[in-house]
Amino acid sequence: MTIIPTAVAAGRAPEQDSGARQAPAPVGPRARRARPSRAAARSRLTPYLFLAPGIVLFAVAILYPITQAVTMSFFDWQLIASATSEFIGLDNYLRAFQDDRFWLALGNSGIYMLFTVPPQIVLGLAVAILLKKRSPAQPVFRALYYLPVVTSWVVVSLLFKYLFADAGLINFTLGDLLHVTDGDTSWLANRWTALVAICALGVWKGIGWSMMIFLAALQGVPRSLEEAAIMDGANRWQQLRAVTLPAIWPAMLFVVVMLVIGGFNVFTSVLVMTGGGPGGQTEVLLTYMYQQAFEFLDFGYGSALSVLLAIVVFVLAVVQLRIFRDRSGEAYA
Repeated sequence: MTIIPTAVAAGRAPEQDSGARQAPAPVGPRARRARPSRAAARSRLTPYLFLAPGIVLFAVAILYPITQAVTMSFFDWQLIASATSEFIGLDNYLRAFQDDRFWLALGNSGIYMLFTVPPQIVLGLAVAILLKKRSPAQPVFRALYYLPVVTSWVVVSLLFKYLFADAGLINFTLGDLLHVTDGDTSWLANRWTALVAICALGVWKGIGWSMMIFLAALQGVPRSLEEAAIMDGANRWQQLRAVTLPAIWPAMLFVVVMLVIGGFNVFTSVLVMTGGGPGGQTEVLLTYMYQQAFEFLDFGYGSALSVLLAIVVFVLAVVQLRIFRDRSGEAYA
């Protein structure tokens, strides 16, 4: 007797029987990649979730003010909401180029940069070399040299204002003790002597910062290079010129660029010590911009001055990167 399978008896092909009796087709790697799981999608989004707060903060605190300042520089900006801010194009920029006080402020900023950046580099490097050697007093001296860096600009500006006052310690030292001057120099009442006092403050406060950068770079100089130079009979100056400086060149670039930017952004010391006086002779770009925007409420012109300052700093940074190119033609970053 012939036994007919149930599927054939029902008029179905054997392969058309219930799917429960058939093994599921294997899913290949491509199919699995085509249907990413929720966990994989979450893992890809996780880095962006961590970056989001920083990006939002950068957009709110940096990008928006920059955009707003550039926009305001093309308007005769009115602070009152009911007043209409008139679009004047490049008039604020043309006004700056024709403004003698703008050029005076730019010149003072350049003088401050020229007379504070080189001393901070030279003295900071010298102190770093001296403090590189280990000694029991090394941490104390590092803290003492770095203390001015973390001290408030307002506090040290007031301190130097009193030091350079007519009856201050500087006049007493130069006049009564050393007899170099008559002791009645009005340091802050003259453009050049006031700039000397302001630059002295900038150098004194910045040596510790450059010292720490150079000290960290010096600790990364291979000891084998120094020993090879000593075996070749190189003196200390030759070791510095042929071994130390090339090894810390990237740190040197960083220090120079940051000090130049900081030099053109001098503000608090000038505002506290002289207020831009006498007669605006010690104005720098930031104090002049501050005066136009917040004293005269000329926000359009003040914004134009800020944009011009940003352009000057950017150009100087690019020039420095070009100068500090290494032999392969690539700039250190």
